[in-house]
Amino acid sequence: MSGSLGARVIDGDGHIIEDFQAIVSYMPSPYREMFDKRPESIFPPLDHLHSARAVETPPQRDGRPPVGPEGWAAFLDDVGIERTVLYPTRALAFGHVESLDFSVVLARAYNDWLCETYVRADERFNGMAIIPLQDPPEAVKELRRAVTELGMRGAMLPSNGLPMLLGSKAYWPIYEEAERLGCCLSVHGGAHDRFGMDHLNMYVPVHALGHPWGLAVNCASIVYNGIFDQFPGIKIGFLEGGVAWLLLCLERFHSSHETHFQYLPPGVPGLGEDRRPDRYIIEQIEADRMFVGCETEELSMPFAVKIVGNKPFFYSSDFPHEVTNASCKADIAELLESDELAESDKTGILSANAIRFYGF
Repeated sequence: MSGSLGARVIDGDGHIIEDFQAIVSYMPSPYREMFDKRPESIFPPLDHLHSARAVETPPQRDGRPPVGPEGWAAFLDDVGIERTVLYPTRALAFGHVESLDFSVVLARAYNDWLCETYVRADERFNGMAIIPLQDPPEAVKELRRAVTELGMRGAMLPSNGLPMLLGSKAYWPIYEEAERLGCCLSVHGGAHDRFGMDHLNMYVPVHALGHPWGLAVNCASIVYNGIFDQFPGIKIGFLEGGVAWLLLCLERFHSSHETHFQYLPPGVPGLGEDRRPDRYIIEQIEADRMFVGCETEELSMPFAVKIVGNKPFFYSSDFPHEVTNASCKADIAELLESDELAESDKTGILSANAIRFYGF
């Protein structure tokens, strides 16, 4: 299927706008009655950096109302996108939920709502679950339920807010279950506190650096703790940070690895001094274990493709956050017109790689 731009396009990272009252309706008692009075409080704030800023995005400046299922369907029709994979907005802060019992209840309610409102409403809508990593055994159960009963493609892993980084051993049962299910996991940016930018007086650099930094730090944790070795069937995506952070990791990991000799006890997975991290990451890309969401107009994209090939990168619209129908059309058209990328690169980025990652 080719859209209005003359190419097959799959959106690997779109966003829903949560209906808090509707999500509360999926909660059991007494949570339902408790939060029915204050539904907007079910998710914590993304951080203190998003608010109290004199900043507008194009949708806000244009006065666009919140987008729901009908708006999403109209967007796909207008831009010519075959299907989308839907991630949260406020629930990007899910890692900041401290209550163990409520994290389980909230994840189930959100996933049920997402399934009924989007996934079962239009075959072009594909869901990514949230799972309570705060309680790893419960996260395993919810991942299994979301994939096998609700038809989700996999689950989102918060890039910030959790007490431990994503390579930590406490989360290994989740990787084991994802490998068994054959589903994907996506590390997604969105919350920017505690990244050393808490007192930046301008928001633009917070947004610019916060997304890729959460991905880079968790990529380091996942790679150096040997997650890809321990679970060779795993597929992990790193979303909404562009592609330049990957080049940073390749360069800096390699440089430091050459001069800092990491001792690993026998039998402990991870990258010892006998393995080059840049080559190791490229091996994971070649083996379809590691993927990266990208925007089409990124300056470093041609160089990134030259270094690692096109296999990890897939198009992410980010609709309806900071984009419009017109900007998405322009971005896709710019990629298609690029003379720095081969046709195979364009096909991979716009559809083929997302198909492999999400298992369409």
